[in-house]
Amino acid sequence: MRLLAPLLAAALVTAGCTESGEPPAPDVLRVGLAAPATLLPADVRDQSGRLVTGALWTPLGDYDPATGKMTPRAAESVTSTDRITWTVKLKDGGKFHDGTPVTAQSYVDTWAAIGKENWQASRVVKDLLRAKEITAPDPLTIRLVLDRPSGQVPALLSSPALVPLPASALASRDWTGFALHPVGNGPFRLDGAWQPSGGKLARVADAPGKARVVELKTGDAAAQYDEVKAGKLDLSTVVPGDRHEAMHADFAQRHAMWALPTVSYLGFPLTADHFSDATVRHGFALGVDRAALESDVLGKQVDPAKSLLPPAVAPGERSSTCRPCTFDAGAGKSLLTQAEFPTGSAVHFGQTGANWLRPLAEQAGTALGVPIASAPGKGPFALDLNLMTPSPQEVLSEIVKATGYQSDGFADLLKSAEETEAGDSGEVYRLVENQLLRDLPVAPLWSGHGHAVWAERVGDVKATPFGSVDLSAVSVR
Repeated sequence: MRLLAPLLAAALVTAGCTESGEPPAPDVLRVGLAAPATLLPADVRDQSGRLVTGALWTPLGDYDPATGKMTPRAAESVTSTDRITWTVKLKDGGKFHDGTPVTAQSYVDTWAAIGKENWQASRVVKDLLRAKEITAPDPLTIRLVLDRPSGQVPALLSSPALVPLPASALASRDWTGFALHPVGNGPFRLDGAWQPSGGKLARVADAPGKARVVELKTGDAAAQYDEVKAGKLDLSTVVPGDRHEAMHADFAQRHAMWALPTVSYLGFPLTADHFSDATVRHGFALGVDRAALESDVLGKQVDPAKSLLPPAVAPGERSSTCRPCTFDAGAGKSLLTQAEFPTGSAVHFGQTGANWLRPLAEQAGTALGVPIASAPGKGPFALDLNLMTPSPQEVLSEIVKATGYQSDGFADLLKSAEETEAGDSGEVYRLVENQLLRDLPVAPLWSGHGHAVWAERVGDVKATPFGSVDLSAVSVR
């Protein structure tokens, strides 16, 4: 569902001044971004949408997959004694921007709506919302009773999709209107309606040294980059590929890169002739030059994979690169020979909207000496995932669904990882990951990264995979 279609002709930033022609006030932050597709939290998948909704809403908490710890935000605590019954205590005094209180019932009613509406909330989010019981025993308590133990609940509840909506929006169900006039519980409120050219955010509570007003302006990424460089814009959240190298010199101490919750795989049809052999799958994985694709068709917006799980959701630290993540055409050819793959027969690649699949097919075909069919067929396919939670369960469930992968003990191993206490689950998820890297139903390709560049008057720019730049933390002078 897409309620705010991006417009190519969106208004660009004026020449470094406000509309009145005066320089911006010291507490006004001018931000360039791509046009968000929607401002409905449970439907947001793009970085710009997350930037805006991250300012308008405060999630229950921030989850760090590396440590398995959740830092409470709107929540006071998220606890369980058996990982089946979970209790969320809310901080007292939370309010929506329309002045109405944020209560436990606000979450219960919003989550019920997410289960009914045709929003893009991920499968694991909707599975969580099909819990045996989701109730509000009192205004500051949410009670969830699951049908099986899960240690991933803190990660799932930190999803930016699960923030509350006000009662007025839930009653009207006018989602098109709400997306133009969103009302959240976050540090900023939208001042006026959202326009194709952008909008204005006003801070709800005083924060000395921080931006009081944020002017959001959509437009061309290259133009915005140049305007930040010239001091006509304060912050840009998109850096095009042709500015990627220059960024390090143009903004030596004033740029940031961070992992995005996007990941791409080359999936294999496990029941198709030849691709049912894991040796063949490994051969094709070694025939992919990820770095060449990253600098070409992907516009330097990704990082070549080092592991199966992307950095945004990978529990624990990764120091080495997995073997199927490397480019080794000679070894790939040897594996195909070993598996008696008919290299004289053309390989069909699945039909997809991914702009990278055809270049990858041609590249791998050349590297491995395998002709590529001109028509799509039952062969390797693109699997692009845009994640809504920091839980590894989301990635793994999508891989299993897309490929139909089954193996002795795998389901039990995945179940064990899900049930394990979040802080201790990294080791079990590593075992899950290792089995998938051995059997290789998908070959890891790359994960996305975000960029930001900013002017000298700006400081304290921080970003997270699921929230983009934290506008509430940015200081201006």
